[in-house]
Amino acid sequence: MMLKDLVLMILSSLILVISVLVGVAFLTLL
Repeated sequence: MMLKDLVLMILSSLILVISVLVGVAFLTLL
């Protein structure tokens, strides 16, 4: 596994976690 692939995996998982957190926060604010 190359370093670039590892960084891409970490970035995509971070984006996924952030989008889930934003969705939960948005639903609780409604």
